[in-house]
Amino acid sequence: MTETTSGASVGYSAEELRELDLAHVLHPHATVGRAPEPFIVDSAQGALLRDVHGNTYIDGTCGLWQCAVGHGRAELAEVAAEQMRKLEFYASFWHFSNPPAIELATRLTELAPSGMDTVFFTNGGSEGIETAVKLVRLAWYAQGQPERTVILSRQGAYHGVGSASLAATGLPAFHQGFGPLTPGFVHLSKPHGKRLAGDKADATDVLVDELERTIAEIGPERIAAFVGEPLLGVGGMVPPPAGYWERVQQVLRKHGILLIADEIVTAFGRLGYWFGCERYGIEPDVVVTAKGLSSGYVPMGAVLIDNGVKGMLDGTPFRHGFTYNGHPVGAAVSLANIELIESEGLLERARTLGARILAGLRLLEADDAVFEVRGEGMAFGVELNVDDATPVADAARDEGVLVRAAGSTIVMSPPLVLTDAQADALVAGVTKAVRSL
Repeated sequence: MTETTSGASVGYSAEELRELDLAHVLHPHATVGRAPEPFIVDSAQGALLRDVHGNTYIDGTCGLWQCAVGHGRAELAEVAAEQMRKLEFYASFWHFSNPPAIELATRLTELAPSGMDTVFFTNGGSEGIETAVKLVRLAWYAQGQPERTVILSRQGAYHGVGSASLAATGLPAFHQGFGPLTPGFVHLSKPHGKRLAGDKADATDVLVDELERTIAEIGPERIAAFVGEPLLGVGGMVPPPAGYWERVQQVLRKHGILLIADEIVTAFGRLGYWFGCERYGIEPDVVVTAKGLSSGYVPMGAVLIDNGVKGMLDGTPFRHGFTYNGHPVGAAVSLANIELIESEGLLERARTLGARILAGLRLLEADDAVFEVRGEGMAFGVELNVDDATPVADAARDEGVLVRAAGSTIVMSPPLVLTDAQADALVAGVTKAVRSL
């Protein structure tokens, strides 16, 4: 009997899909002409994925951190279909709008840090960072300070792959061959407490001293903003050293430098809060979100703007936008997704289940192969004493667990609806994979 996939409308077999993928698809981050065997996901439900061969796996990464409420939520599919029947799309440029976008903007301002009363919609994270950079530069221009264009970022940070967002990204591998990068970005040291110093308070001293020196060297009158993730994601799932954000903000405020919080990964429950800013006491001027906003069911992102920045821009045209800004289907699904996160208590679930998973993973710190185990909410990193953790990720997949290798670190960000049994299986699979080194 020919093996066919359950969802393929044209009836391609698993082998035919494999061959077509290798022949016709250029995957993000793949080596051109050297494509590895594709891993073809056919269906998903909750925290489980099924490939075209019928094998089932625990989704330890949400694909790319996004699926907070789990896969296959019929409620979200029904909302999307209903909205498509009513209004599938109309542009939101100039004075045009639609009810779901208005309702979502209002809901976001209720959940966001205080003062975030204005929302600019995007289709994803890279677009959000592009928007935030243009916003803060335009804000200073509008204030008669056009020389304030420099953006401070950090090594190990991932902010996207657009023009400004790639320049803000502090991972050199992403820059290779794409030069010249957009000028005006300066990268500070990666806020990795254990690697900078044995004592995390000392690490914060080192980082804040570097920030002060860098501002003095550049000149505060030339710096528009500092952009940072509350917790480094792609850079290894690294929580900040103790006191880091409090002291960084003190320095920025002293010099009148705006703060952009990159919450593309950390918002909507990933850290056990609506926004990672709440977890770390961050008071940003701009917040960039995506991923968990719609749990990935529809591409959707949002940039939240503080009243102070809006005031700086008052009367200034913002000649910027993307075709699908404020997409009514994306907005409707996002509203329903937020309702699920709230009604199912997934913020608390992320904190309690995350603590259980982290406790299990921390047992690995006794192994010589492990440098450090880190975590916050439902975000985890197991940093290994190797350059490349890919063999461990491969071994975990053999155990029925999908995780991601980010350099020397295995990173995990499972759905917030993971069951206790699945959480324990995730820990067991990763543990066995690490010990296979």
